[in-house]
Amino acid sequence: MIQAIVFLPLIGALIAGLLGRTIGHRPSEYLTTGLLIIAAVLSWIVFLPIAFGGGLSGAEVAEGSHEAAVLKVEVMRWIQVGDMDLRWILRVDTLTAIMLVVVNTVSSLVHVYSIGYMADDPHRSRFFAYLSLFTFAMLMLVTADNFLQMFFGWEGVGLASYLLIGFWYTRPSATAAAMKAFIVNRVGDFGFALGIFGAFMVLGHIDFDGAFHAVAALDPAAMPVMHFLSWDLDAMTVVCLLLFMGAMGKSAQFLLHTWLPDAMEGPTPVSALIHAATMVTAGVFMVARLSPLFQTSPTAMTFVLIIGAITAFFAATVGLVQNDIKRVIAYSTCSQLGYMFVALGAGAYSAGVFHLFTHAFFKALLFLGAGAVIHAMHHEQDMRNMGGLRKKIPMTYYMMVIGTLALTGVGIPGTEIGFAGFFSKDSIIESAYAVGGNAGTFAFWSLVIGALFTSFYSWRLIHLTFHGTPRDAQHGHAHVDAHDGSSHDEPIADDHGHDDHAHDDHGHAHGSAYDNAHEAPNVMMVPLYVLAAGAILAGVVFYGMFFHDVEHIEHFFAGSLVVNEEFMEAAHAVPLWVKWSSTIAMLIGFVTAWYMYIRSPDMPRRLAETNPGLYQFLLNKWYFDELYNVIFVKPALWVGRAFWKGFDDQLVDQTLTEGLARRVQNVTSWVTKLQSGYLYHYAFAMLIGIAALLTWAIAAGGLI
Repeated sequence: MIQAIVFLPLIGALIAGLLGRTIGHRPSEYLTTGLLIIAAVLSWIVFLPIAFGGGLSGAEVAEGSHEAAVLKVEVMRWIQVGDMDLRWILRVDTLTAIMLVVVNTVSSLVHVYSIGYMADDPHRSRFFAYLSLFTFAMLMLVTADNFLQMFFGWEGVGLASYLLIGFWYTRPSATAAAMKAFIVNRVGDFGFALGIFGAFMVLGHIDFDGAFHAVAALDPAAMPVMHFLSWDLDAMTVVCLLLFMGAMGKSAQFLLHTWLPDAMEGPTPVSALIHAATMVTAGVFMVARLSPLFQTSPTAMTFVLIIGAITAFFAATVGLVQNDIKRVIAYSTCSQLGYMFVALGAGAYSAGVFHLFTHAFFKALLFLGAGAVIHAMHHEQDMRNMGGLRKKIPMTYYMMVIGTLALTGVGIPGTEIGFAGFFSKDSIIESAYAVGGNAGTFAFWSLVIGALFTSFYSWRLIHLTFHGTPRDAQHGHAHVDAHDGSSHDEPIADDHGHDDHAHDDHGHAHGSAYDNAHEAPNVMMVPLYVLAAGAILAGVVFYGMFFHDVEHIEHFFAGSLVVNEEFMEAAHAVPLWVKWSSTIAMLIGFVTAWYMYIRSPDMPRRLAETNPGLYQFLLNKWYFDELYNVIFVKPALWVGRAFWKGFDDQLVDQTLTEGLARRVQNVTSWVTKLQSGYLYHYAFAMLIGIAALLTWAIAAGGLI
């Protein structure tokens, strides 16, 4: 069953990718989708006994892994070097089972959704092959039993994301976004590779069980030291920071976040799969999997906490003013990933994984719901050209509202009443407060303010898209309707302050799309219904296993990650106002969005005109792209065009290659003149040669 879960997507990817043109688009779609559905069902069969049946069927207690219940399936012998005998083993424990459910459930629903969304694309066989290939790579990552297997899956999802983001490769913006994602991730992956090397050097093991056993044997009073230049550094801190550098790239954390919004150039199903539930959560999974290593370094844990808090706040501020419906949700993803890393940095690993689990459902729901809106509006993505869609596409509206309620964390503190995000997000905020100190206080208030901003931009999206009157007829103009006073919220400007026309997944602009707006077909709506059920129930059903009861958490995870009993109890004992802080922030954000976009819709424009500097600062994403362009991109291009181009073109090409070729050509042009083709020329040359030979022999005394 485990092998089927992992390799069925690969089989679908190979068949659709290699034989798609032969068997046709429709068989490719059905085959890949059917195999993913089977893998998803099998994943739930593995997960449900763990959640409700008392443990993992067939699991054994793995030596050196803190009594972890692990099921291992050996696939093949992989690498033999000296004493290292590395097998390709599929490792399944509670943490893996959670990820199998998340990856395969969302991926199968995205496959189904894509049958409708990509129905008119002439290259959809290739698209489905890429989707399945990405799923396989992610499954390789989450079932890894050693660092090298994890790195294989890590790089595999990077490759597949490059292919999916740049799927419409004829569009310059798509190819640029794909390259940007690939290159920015290489920065993080370089650190991740160094972290793997460091872990092997310090701990002496490449497999997880051996590494965890070595970590448990370390003496806290005499931790290993790494000598670098003239410094003596704590080895485990260096290793953990390098590993987290990889997570910063994959999970789009602050400073390495710039690729995520641009990745929205890919088809909308790609956004739901990669940027909601799978690839961007790879970093969260990695830190949770390696939690025994991170526990040895309070410095690394604090760094993870602070980076997560900064990301949660930063991305939320940028999301306040974005106008592309997909980019709003993209920055929301970036912000929510910050929440997850705050939990990991606080030591509440189960809370971070809990938010990963619930976030997958409601964020995939929002992305696919946005895709349904774009489909209804004939590929219009600018929210300023929408409005009034609630009457045209009511089911999509209800699904988007459910996703928004889950994202903003609607619920009643102190009870088990609420949407999925309420339970997981509040558990993280409580954990941040329990950390204490300057770092904990900073993280707590960053998350609370982030919750307020999240509520504001989420309901702003709902109001601009579904409420008010249609605005697509005034496309490209800031307009106030004379009858009801509704207006665009901000001046129509793109990320660089220029007049912009909304673009769609195929690069077209549309004028009056509202009149022809229609509900998406059932093949696109059914996945929304399933995800909506998860967005409603995932929190309340699984709350006890992830955060509520320490004994239940330990029994559920069975050693697959570290559970800090004292800290979890402290997180539950926070003051009542802390438990209510997120809910109050959510309500403030909701009321503010309602007032600004329903009650007084001209206020956003006035605010933007009153504070143009702040508005442009947020609209241009804190100018990180411009800053990186000055610091990294332009110098690299200058080096390429000046130094390297001069070296390659002038020295290598002109001087060495072409110059040498010209000298050889000159010499051979003289030599070829000796080959005249006349017999008497050759006879004369022979006589001259004999005469010269005899002269030399006589002079040398050889014949006398």
